[in-house]
Amino acid sequence: MKLPRPPLLVISDRKVARRPLAEIAEACFAGGCRWLSLREKDLPHDERVALLRALVALGDKYGARVTVHEDVAAAKAAGAGGVHLPAGGSPAAARQVLGAAALIGLSAHDYADIVHAETEGADYVTLSPIFATASKPSYGPALGVDELADLAAKSLIPVVALGGVDAAAVGSCLAAGAAGVAVMGAVMTAADPRAVTSALVAGLGLA
Repeated sequence: MKLPRPPLLVISDRKVARRPLAEIAEACFAGGCRWLSLREKDLPHDERVALLRALVALGDKYGARVTVHEDVAAAKAAGAGGVHLPAGGSPAAARQVLGAAALIGLSAHDYADIVHAETEGADYVTLSPIFATASKPSYGPALGVDELADLAAKSLIPVVALGGVDAAAVGSCLAAGAAGVAVMGAVMTAADPRAVTSALVAGLGLA
């Protein structure tokens, strides 16, 4: 399965967001983003489904794919476009629930995670952290562009670069073999998330 175009994944984090998530999502879509994942793991299931359903409807207005982190049941209930699973998760099990058209990805932090994702039938992995980031301090030191290049070359599925990626770094990630980039804090904390999104899209060469 091909990644959404442009291959920019915006991941939510309402705890650092400067606006309600629906407002940020609309700003992102208006800025050219066509792929957003709801990552509010601590929300009660019913609240997550309700928010996800609203974001899916908003995404439909822009032709954007909205996915959710981990919660396969919420993805099914809200009609989301797929799910993003933690490292070691089971894309095969998620696909049984969501169907062949669902976009299913896994988090990866090393080559073993990528091999697992390939074996289990994931559509892509996010590889992190590429650069130092406050959003993922628990995953060890930044991998860097050279490690991204090495792992992207070995991977049989698209690798999406995550962790400390800003508009200035998009080009180096793509040059290293990343199929796309993912951001969280850069957009969630932005005073103007539409402008930040537009700059990221421009960095992908698809403005």
